[in-house]
Amino acid sequence: MQYEGVLRKMKTELGEPIQYYLLFENDFLNVNQVLNNTLSIQFLKYQCLNCGLERPIFRQGFCRSCFYEIPSAGEWIMHPELSTAHLDKEDRDLDYEKKVQLQPHIVYLANSSNVKVGVTRKTQVPTRWIDQGAHEAIEIVEVPNRYLAGITEVALKDHVGDKTNWRKMLTNNVDDEDLVAWRNKLKQYIPEEAAPYFIENNKETELHFPVLRYPEKVKSLNLEKTPKFQGKLMGIKGQYLLFGDNTVFNIRGSEGYYVSLGLT
Repeated sequence: MQYEGVLRKMKTELGEPIQYYLLFENDFLNVNQVLNNTLSIQFLKYQCLNCGLERPIFRQGFCRSCFYEIPSAGEWIMHPELSTAHLDKEDRDLDYEKKVQLQPHIVYLANSSNVKVGVTRKTQVPTRWIDQGAHEAIEIVEVPNRYLAGITEVALKDHVGDKTNWRKMLTNNVDDEDLVAWRNKLKQYIPEEAAPYFIENNKETELHFPVLRYPEKVKSLNLEKTPKFQGKLMGIKGQYLLFGDNTVFNIRGSEGYYVSLGLT
């Protein structure tokens, strides 16, 4: 069986376990169904997710010029505290920024390699947690715009981590944590503007990933250095494919790469 197309972040569906889908222009693959099968990956060319041209990918699946021009790659994406749509102030495209920034956002705690704080649009729960490989997560506040979520995250980063150790996450070297206790402990540090939006009495969400065997160590597949790879697929966690020889492949980190996939 053969598939060909540009890589995009895998679509996910909450389930027992989580379901993963690779979407191509005219086809899709439920990746869960090919666990324990041999998967080959061949890098053919670049294809920018915005302009569609064959240009080297710079960041987030975009070529350099698109990354610095399109509204969906503005700095406020990675730094929500820089959002300005609530002030009617444009960064790159005010209509787009209002649409994305002026909607309910969640500040959450997730445990993927350790407890970390993060921000996502409410519509992206639990997708954001799945993409980070978190096996448990909990909401802290639900605010009406991205700016309030951003300043809350910045305040809480002084007291809890904001990064995932992807190697620990992929080897499943992770302890369970009491996220309710963490949430309650951090309540006092929430900025005054966001304090009224604190979420009381919610429970943590548990997430279960389709993994037959976790790698003991991890070696990352880079398609620019290794344009052809073949291995037995043993699991999916976060946005990573896990292979039997300890190779891991970050689909999201390879967005904009046009590939051929083969199954045997």
